[in-house]
Amino acid sequence: MNTGRSSRRATPTLVAVGVLTLVVVVAFAALGTWQVQRRAWKHDLIARVDARIQADPVPAPGRADWPALDVGTDAYKRVVATGTFAYDRETLVQAVTELGGGFWVMTPLVGADGSTILVNRGFVPAQMRDAATREIGRRAGEGRVTGLLRLSEPGGGFLRRNDPAADRWYSRDVAAIAASRGLGPTAPYFIDADAEPNPGGYPVGGLTVVAFSDNHLVYALTWYALAIMAAAGGAYVIRDGMRLRDA
Repeated sequence: MNTGRSSRRATPTLVAVGVLTLVVVVAFAALGTWQVQRRAWKHDLIARVDARIQADPVPAPGRADWPALDVGTDAYKRVVATGTFAYDRETLVQAVTELGGGFWVMTPLVGADGSTILVNRGFVPAQMRDAATREIGRRAGEGRVTGLLRLSEPGGGFLRRNDPAADRWYSRDVAAIAASRGLGPTAPYFIDADAEPNPGGYPVGGLTVVAFSDNHLVYALTWYALAIMAAAGGAYVIRDGMRLRDA
């Protein structure tokens, strides 16, 4: 009598284990496939960005083009812009580079139409924070800059928010910087200047780091391994349960 009741209880349990195992295996396999697809997308993105960086510079998007800017098609595009640098309204943004810690020098470039583009003219170490220490690097008259188009970095840095009132900046938030400096119509992007040297050597341009994390293959293999482990574990439980039931 007890054996019969145990057998009847065992069958639904084994079915439930089988269904649960199938669901888990399918979920893990789906996540693995999603990572494979993400890897293909990431490699395509890297190829497109690399092509933009190596291309000849094109004119920086004007006011009419600002609303249509898109990170997928415009980020890291090599551009050229002309105008007059408003050195008296520059903003220093904290930075850590291959040259050490210091600041990015963000300087407004005012075009002939009155619109402004923020230009990251490059890096200066902490001891050159005061503009008077790098006066020689300021070129008078109309300037021309070639570099990479970068979209705004709103908010702040990791665990640190921009504080315009205290003039502390941890990210290149174009809208916030423009508002703080009282700039006119300002492009929703900034330009990372290329490595063309400035008089006196500072700021140092051309330090843009273009890097994308590409761990998708590892993630995919992990999910597929978990799917195999789940299938093996479920099969073992079901086989052991069937053996006990038959016994």
